[in-house]
Amino acid sequence: MIKRFIIAFILLVLIVGGLVGFNIFRDQAIQGFFANMKRPPVTVSTSEVDAVEWQPTLRAIGTVNAARGVDLTMEVSGVVKEILFEANQQVKLEEVLVRLDDEVQQADLDAAKSQDELNQLALKRAKELQSRGVGTQSTLDGAEAAATASSAQLAKLQAVLDQKLLTAPFNGTIGIPRIDIGQYVSPGTVVATLQDLGTMRVNFTVPEQQFDVLKIGQSVRIGLTEDDLPFTGKITGIDPKIDPATRLVSVRAEIDNPDGKLNPGQFVRVRVELPVEQDVIVIPQTALVASLYGDYAYRIKQSEGTAAASDGSGETKPQMTVEQVFVQVGRRSDGTVEIVEGLKPGDVVVDAGQNRLSNGAQVTINNDIQPAVGGKGAK
Repeated sequence: MIKRFIIAFILLVLIVGGLVGFNIFRDQAIQGFFANMKRPPVTVSTSEVDAVEWQPTLRAIGTVNAARGVDLTMEVSGVVKEILFEANQQVKLEEVLVRLDDEVQQADLDAAKSQDELNQLALKRAKELQSRGVGTQSTLDGAEAAATASSAQLAKLQAVLDQKLLTAPFNGTIGIPRIDIGQYVSPGTVVATLQDLGTMRVNFTVPEQQFDVLKIGQSVRIGLTEDDLPFTGKITGIDPKIDPATRLVSVRAEIDNPDGKLNPGQFVRVRVELPVEQDVIVIPQTALVASLYGDYAYRIKQSEGTAAASDGSGETKPQMTVEQVFVQVGRRSDGTVEIVEGLKPGDVVVDAGQNRLSNGAQVTINNDIQPAVGGKGAK
């Protein structure tokens, strides 16, 4: 019995030892295979580092207002008799827009005209009699005083009558009527808004650190989105006081709006164009990789030896590897980023395919398809 147990134990040890040894041998073989297996080159696209002419800008958010815009109100109270405009109508300077009921004032004016005519005739007769030597000086003085008083009364009543009319203070586009015929209005009642849309003002703010670079007459570009800034203008005003609560500087620019595409109250993107800088080193923004250790890019490096072309042509090409280069970045533009330190003009960097790369990896270059890069501009 003991002999059988010993034999079974020895067999079990041999089987377990064989399995363990086989597993150890298999693991070592796999490790050796992968250690000696050559990693295939990674296909990437590249861009050359350039030293370009850079147009720096300040970016801001602004609000559009008409260069001339008012809410029209009545000066006196009364009942609306006529509304002589329609919404979005183009009106001219001094054009009558609203007429209040003015029958009483018109009657008073007619009476004043008659009295003024009578007083003017009396003054004329008094002057003729005075010239003939049959009239007294006191009579002439009384006639002159009466004529002057009636003329003043006539001008006063005409002014009162004019207050019953609302006229356009300038050329522009009038808005929706806010009153109706027959409605009683009091002084200060808003009738409609009048906006001159030919020239617009854009009010925006920039940080106090940028105060020194702002100047009257600087060009600005304005649009509804960051990618489309079709309107151009110039800075016309810079507030000399920095807001102590927000640390922002208020700035105003004027732009032409011939097609009326901008409207008062609209939200817009603003870029203030600063002096052009030369020989600024830039790379595509897609070539920059951010990490916890800093920003870096993969620079192409030609290694020793050759490799077969990936297009199946049978030709051989120099082997390419990549090296990880940490860089210091500066300003960014639409699709490009300034490199302050780490790269130089003429370097070639990977702009697509970095997620499969590591330092020293072999690559093949295929620039048939390039990542999309936005337009120029800077911040």
